Amino acid sequence: MLKVLVIQSIHDDGMALLKARHDLRYEIVDGNSAEVIQSKIADADGVTIRTACLSAEILDCAQRLKVVSRHGVGFDNIDLDALNRRGIPLALTVDANATSVAEHVLFMMLHLAKQGGRYDRATRDGSWHLRNSLDAVDLAERRVLILGFGRIGKEVAALCKAFRMQISVYDPFIPADIVREAGYRMVNDIADVLAETDILTVHMPLTEGTRNLISTSAFQALPQDAFVINCARGGIVDEKALYGALTSGEIAGAGLDVFEQEPPRHDHPLLGLENVVLSPHSAGLTLESARRMAVSTARNVLAGIDGRLDPAMVINQDVL
Repeated sequence: MLKVLVIQSIHDDGMALLKARHDLRYEIVDGNSAEVIQSKIADADGVTIRTACLSAEILDCAQRLKVVSRHGVGFDNIDLDALNRRGIPLALTVDANATSVAEHVLFMMLHLAKQGGRYDRATRDGSWHLRNSLDAVDLAERRVLILGFGRIGKEVAALCKAFRMQISVYDPFIPADIVREAGYRMVNDIADVLAETDILTVHMPLTEGTRNLISTSAFQALPQDAFVINCARGGIVDEKALYGALTSGEIAGAGLDVFEQEPPRHDHPLLGLENVVLSPHSAGLTLESARRMAVSTARNVLAGIDGRLDPAMVINQDVL
């Protein structure tokens, strides 16, 4: 009988697809203990995984493994090289959480632009006079630079367009005509447009090429009333440089859903700033996206076992 190892539980809608298959059994491992995962993976034909780590050492114990199905779109917790050496595909739920993340980005933009935290506290404290400060600004006509034009970047652009924002896109892996046909401005060098960017939002993977991509020089080039938002991966925005920019007045505010270390230390300097809106890597986690990701995760692992995996869902397509 086939076996699917479910590392960290998924929504019941996804589990229902596994339960419906009478030719397989599934085993759930809650938590992220490497020792426990290593002991359970040996006879697994397929694996679903959320945030736990799949190291080369763990994968080497998987004698029957045909597919790894990631509950999400990031995969820095999985040793892709180890999978490639074994010819094992890594499937992602690429169709599941783009809307959720994009809406979260707009929430952060609005929170920063409309001074959500300050105005809420002022109302509760009786500081009604703050309404006359005119600190809130409109999103309409603001110049937004979107770094990365994948599924999430495209969704963010569409929402920004609905708010009548001026949209520029940077993505060295996307043909310029695709961006222009969508009605947006293509940027070949980030440095060329930072001085005219009101909001910078990151939607790229964390790689050696993108690590600390947004750092001191970028903050110095941005206007003083600019906002920086990162709902992609911690490490793309240099947190130490960001803190310096926020406290010196080089930029006006930031929105962070991700950190270099997660969860961040309780004494992390950014946690004490009022001009930052934070969330616990939850941008892609809504009720609707949890259902979509679970169903997509289950479909991918079953398709991988059956040898009918959709290449569009696979990050390492060369192994197919």
